[in-house]
Amino acid sequence: MVKFERVLDKATRRIFSRNPVLADKLGLTAKGIGRVTDTFLKTWMGKTGLIIIAFFIIVAIYARLFVEYDRYETGQYVALLDMCWEHPFGTDNMGRDVLTRTAEGTEASLIVGFAAMIISMGLGTIVGMASGYWGGWKDEVIMRVNDMFLSIPWLVLMMVLAAVLETRSLWTVIVVIGVTGWSTTSRIVRAQVLSLKERQFVERARAIGAGDGYIVTKHIFPNVVPLVFANAILTIAICILSEATLSFLRLGPQDVETWGHILSEAYDQSVMLNGPYAFIIMPGLCIVFVVLGFTFVGYAMDEVLNPKLRQR
Repeated sequence: MVKFERVLDKATRRIFSRNPVLADKLGLTAKGIGRVTDTFLKTWMGKTGLIIIAFFIIVAIYARLFVEYDRYETGQYVALLDMCWEHPFGTDNMGRDVLTRTAEGTEASLIVGFAAMIISMGLGTIVGMASGYWGGWKDEVIMRVNDMFLSIPWLVLMMVLAAVLETRSLWTVIVVIGVTGWSTTSRIVRAQVLSLKERQFVERARAIGAGDGYIVTKHIFPNVVPLVFANAILTIAICILSEATLSFLRLGPQDVETWGHILSEAYDQSVMLNGPYAFIIMPGLCIVFVVLGFTFVGYAMDEVLNPKLRQR
C-alpha cells in the first residue's frame, strides 16, 4: 500500500527545494495530510465510502457528457421483464429510459448535497464561533434563537419555506435546506469554542496583546475545522435525503431531474402495483447507496480525527 505520508513529504520538498525554509514548512503540512490519508484508508468504511462516492461522481459526469437519450423523449413502453440492450432497466409509462433518468438525477442530487452542506456548515460555524467566543448576553441571545430553530422539526420547517416560495428552482431548494440545517452545527461548534478559549495557548496569545480577530482566525478556527469537516460529510447525506423528501412531496426543484422527483412520479403511477419496478427501485437504491457512502466516510473521518475512537 502506498504511504501518502512519505510520498507527499518528498514531493513537496523536491518541488520547493530552492527555498529550504518554505520546503520544511510545507513538507510538514503535506506529511500531516498524508498521515491522515493513510489512517483514513486503513479503515474499511473509509475505502468503501470513497468507492461509492467516486462511482456516483463518475455517473454524474457521464450523464452530463455522454448520455444519448433526452429525459423528455418518449418512446414505446418497455416493461421491466422486456428489457433490451437499448433500455437495460426498461422505461417509464411514457417510454422514457429509466437508467438515463436516474443517471441525470445523480448530478442534481449531488449538487444539492454539497451546496446545501456548504451553506449549513458556514452558517453553523460562524454562529457557533461567535456565540462561544463572545459569551455573556450575546451568547444567551444567539442560543435562544438557535433553540427556536432546534425546537421546530427540520422537515416541517423546510416544507413550510419551500411551500411559501413560489419559484422552486434547484438553488432555491438548496438555500432552503441550507438555512434550516445550521442549528445543530452551531451547538457543536459553540461547545468546542467554549473549551478552546480557556486553553493555555489562547491565554498566552491574549496576554501578549493579540486581538480577538487574530485569536479567532489563528487559534480557535484551525482547531474547530476538523470537527466541522467530519460533521460536514454526514451533513451531505442528510441534505440529499432532505431534497429527496421535498421532491417526493412535490416541493423540490422543478427545473431539474432528481431522484426524489423520479420517485414521486413512480408513486403517482402506482409502479409498485403495476410495474415496471425498476422505475422506483433504481432511484431508491441510488439514494440508499449514496447516503451510505457519505455516512461511511463521515464515520471514518470521525475515527481518524478522534484518537479515542481509533482502532489500535
